[in-house]
Amino acid sequence: MKFFIDTANLDEIKEANDLGVLDGVTTNPSLMAKEAIIGQENILKHYRTICNIVNGPVSAEVIATTYKEMCSEGEKLADLHDNIVVKIPMTLDGIKAIKYFYDRGIRTNCTLIFSAGQALMAAKAGATYVSPFVGRLDDISADGMALIAEIRTVFDNYHFDTEILAASIRHPMHILECAKIGADVMTAPLKAMKQLAKHPLTDIGLEQFLADHAKGQKG
Repeated sequence: MKFFIDTANLDEIKEANDLGVLDGVTTNPSLMAKEAIIGQENILKHYRTICNIVNGPVSAEVIATTYKEMCSEGEKLADLHDNIVVKIPMTLDGIKAIKYFYDRGIRTNCTLIFSAGQALMAAKAGATYVSPFVGRLDDISADGMALIAEIRTVFDNYHFDTEILAASIRHPMHILECAKIGADVMTAPLKAMKQLAKHPLTDIGLEQFLADHAKGQKG
């Protein structure tokens, strides 16, 4: 499973990249606003900076909501860097835009997926990735992992090339469950990634090894 980091924070992206497990980055307008990246030119510059840090896909989301505007904005984003993947919302105009980009060899990430039917539509249009939102479904007492499994079954039935990008990941158990089900990609905050490496028995074991080594040195 590929690991993407869901952030616009450059320090977090660099830290994740330095770990050696990072495959890409996802961003959205909310994450950009969180980093106080304001104004179109500053946003585009920020995307270029991210692309120069990470050798992998960088999802850049359109703000437009109509077909023609999505196509125009998405082309400008795609021109920024070869790493850019144009992030498109799951709407009927979004589906049309995904087909437009597919016909022109531009990669897309269909976001805000909450049903297998939506994922199927996006895959049929030629989306590179579909992003089912696991955590947001959990928030309303729905089963986010069941959606990942359902999409996996549908895509495997028809051998779609579209990859399942599990989004709205909240904690390491989400990551592990997605890996078990067969999500192609997961995107998560840095904190959730780092927690995968943590276990109390590892800490206790390392502490014991170091204590025993210190005793041996004294002897």
